[in-house]
Amino acid sequence: MGETAMVDRSRRGTRQGYHHGDPSSDTTVVTTSASEPIVRVSAFRKTYGRTVAVDGIDLEINRGEIFGLIGPDGAGKSSLMKAVAGVLTYDSGRLDVFGTRVDSEQSAETIKDRIGLMPQGLGLNLYADLSVEENVDFFGQIRLVPNDVLQQRKKRLLEMTRLEKFRDRAMKNLSGGMKQKLGLVCCLIHHPQMVVLDEPTTGVDPVSRRDFWSILAQLLREEQITALVSTAYMDEATRFHHAALLFEGKVLARGEPDEIAALVPGRIVQAKAEPQAEAFARLKESFPQSEAVGPWLRVFVDDADDEQATTAVSSRIEKFKPQEMHVAQPDLEDVFIALLRRRGLTDEEPKQDVVEVAKTFGVPTGDSKRLAGIATEKPLAIEAHDLVRTFGDFKAVDRVNFRVQQGEIFGLLGANGAGKTTVIKMLTGLLPPTAGTGRVAAADMHRAGQAIKERIGYMSQAFSLYQDLTVVENIHLYAGIYGLSRRMARERTDWIIEMAGLAGREYELSGSLPMGVRQRLAIGCALVHRPQVLFLDEPTSGVDPIGRRRLWDIIFDLSRNADVAILVTTHYMSEAEHCDHIAMMYAGRVFADASPSELKADLRKESGQLLEVTTDNPLAALDVMESCGFAGVSLFGKRIHLLAPDPIEAEQRVRNALTDDGIHVLSVSEQPLTMEDVFVNRVLALEKADEAKQ
Repeated sequence: MGETAMVDRSRRGTRQGYHHGDPSSDTTVVTTSASEPIVRVSAFRKTYGRTVAVDGIDLEINRGEIFGLIGPDGAGKSSLMKAVAGVLTYDSGRLDVFGTRVDSEQSAETIKDRIGLMPQGLGLNLYADLSVEENVDFFGQIRLVPNDVLQQRKKRLLEMTRLEKFRDRAMKNLSGGMKQKLGLVCCLIHHPQMVVLDEPTTGVDPVSRRDFWSILAQLLREEQITALVSTAYMDEATRFHHAALLFEGKVLARGEPDEIAALVPGRIVQAKAEPQAEAFARLKESFPQSEAVGPWLRVFVDDADDEQATTAVSSRIEKFKPQEMHVAQPDLEDVFIALLRRRGLTDEEPKQDVVEVAKTFGVPTGDSKRLAGIATEKPLAIEAHDLVRTFGDFKAVDRVNFRVQQGEIFGLLGANGAGKTTVIKMLTGLLPPTAGTGRVAAADMHRAGQAIKERIGYMSQAFSLYQDLTVVENIHLYAGIYGLSRRMARERTDWIIEMAGLAGREYELSGSLPMGVRQRLAIGCALVHRPQVLFLDEPTSGVDPIGRRRLWDIIFDLSRNADVAILVTTHYMSEAEHCDHIAMMYAGRVFADASPSELKADLRKESGQLLEVTTDNPLAALDVMESCGFAGVSLFGKRIHLLAPDPIEAEQRVRNALTDDGIHVLSVSEQPLTMEDVFVNRVLALEKADEAKQ
């Protein structure tokens, strides 16, 4: 892979830069003091036949910390974690856990009683037909936990995870977030010293994700537990004390999140410009790491300070009269992509000309306003009026209303079980509504089922392709289903191959493609008949950051350049920023319907500004701030976040409370609200209201 940029810790209290291995390498290691590591990995290598899964990894995990492995599918995270847990052999290198050299089945057995392992996948360490309580009891018994200890610990963990009132519910009937919390309880029931959690929050809604991290922070604080956690969500890096970025089995960078972010000098510039699509295309020519996020253009400018970055972006799009320009530090996802890009580790970006995208969907290229996605009068593409769907006594969808304009990116957000997929199935004619009406592409959903299907594209939450067919065979299959002529099928196949960046992979089996590439192919197949409306149900779930950005580039192009209306569901709250409009669902109901900026403004008005507090003892500070009644307090790595109606007054209260407890406050700063803040705060308020009614 070439050189590896690293930021490391040692037990000496110095910061020292040195080269690792080849003196010509640009590998940088920054060292600071740390306690005796609980895990040491050196030159670790694991292969499966001819496939190298992990290649020469070195890292250390300190006692009492949350250490994160961050990377896309296939980066080597799971193989390394299973070896640390003592359930997977490896080919070469050295692995020490709790001071024991793990190099045989016998040595692995000596550490397993001190470790709790939670494998990747929703509920894969659980038994579907057993209840919540039966699962916990089973794990306690096989771990030989004495019954009195088991009952006491079970009660505490179920209360902590808010699963106490679901003791009798079968695991298979739990939501994804509840399954993951139950999985955590089961791997904690024997009071391990370290937990190994493989992508515990993938596919989990934002409320459950935040619950999960709060539970880990509490365990870290109260039981000094150590956690090794993997994730594909780059925004979760702020939760880790130390992290390693993995790619293709190697360490791309490691250290504290802030130290990793500092490895790539540059700035993020955000600006508004019209026509947005044309300005975006112009920026892409000079800045490959650019994206359209809602009304904003977001650009990474390499090796620049604030003034240089602003000048570089504004000069490139000067004729579009850029407005509201802001400059910020890049986040970890920006850094990850920049490291890959600088080392030539990313595939060539799929390229589409703005006019060609428009022409292939029949948009008149002379209509500059429509081409820019700013038509003066946009017809409605989707209408939902009082939609209801019940399953027996259970009301999955409860009087849902919303409208989507042609050419709009509309986000339908909600926790697992909120009713999002049921709404989509009713609108697409796959499921009859119990009550209510709807129109899609000017067709009534009750009376024009076939007409609707001919005018829409639908990409389901589950993988919607045939994995034993090649790329071209999948496209031809969908072309046949929609009745395209041979000539049109050939034209559409060529367009999809180019749009999805599949040149050279036409005859590969779709099941062998990386997840991000597969999803681009799935979108292409949903677009084969040039629909007016596109439904995308969790299109980026499990996709790496580069793949997610490319998918959103495609979605943006279809909206702005081809005037396709797009309804998308997602669990990534950062992706909600890409939507022009959002409807949030809870328990089958829509409780918010506005643009992302309006929703954040409403939260700021209701609950205040987001403050970030940095101290010399974050775990103790978290206890103090919770006991003082601060709203929305949560731990993000070594920092604490809270909401404050009066930031100045709140900062003084924070400083006074922590100083009185002997905790040194390093900084208190205001941070921008995110869509995750909006979603979590609104859903928690609804949950409290429902509990008050019971």
